[in-house]
Amino acid sequence: MATAESTHRGWLTVGKVAKVLLWLVYAWLLVTLALLLLAFILLLFGASPDASFVEWVYRSTERAMAPFRGMFQPVPLGDASVLDTSLLFAAIIYTLLALLLRAAIDWLTARISAASAPARAMPPPDRRPPDPWTPPPA
Repeated sequence: MATAESTHRGWLTVGKVAKVLLWLVYAWLLVTLALLLLAFILLLFGASPDASFVEWVYRSTERAMAPFRGMFQPVPLGDASVLDTSLLFAAIIYTLLALLLRAAIDWLTARISAASAPARAMPPPDRRPPDPWTPPPA
């Protein structure tokens, strides 16, 4: 039978593993968001898709853009310049996911910190400092 302390340590370990996994997903979201914004800017400025860097950026965002492709029609702004609102919408959704994940990381961190901190017992009444809001005894 497991003791309460070993169970407590087990939950701390699970919490720390969950926190690491959340950080990895958060990092992936931020990299994906940066690539989406870069692809948006390259399309907006009409970058040549034949350039290897531009080709790499477009290829890197294909998987992240899969759920959003075709939602909105791209708006041509000039000869090669395109306003791809699907890319912009995807960046907004990934930003919201990143913010939500960051809140989950902060919540989990607070839970782990509270669980791992030793419980501080209140000192006995005769050793407590006097309360400044109560009048002194008469």
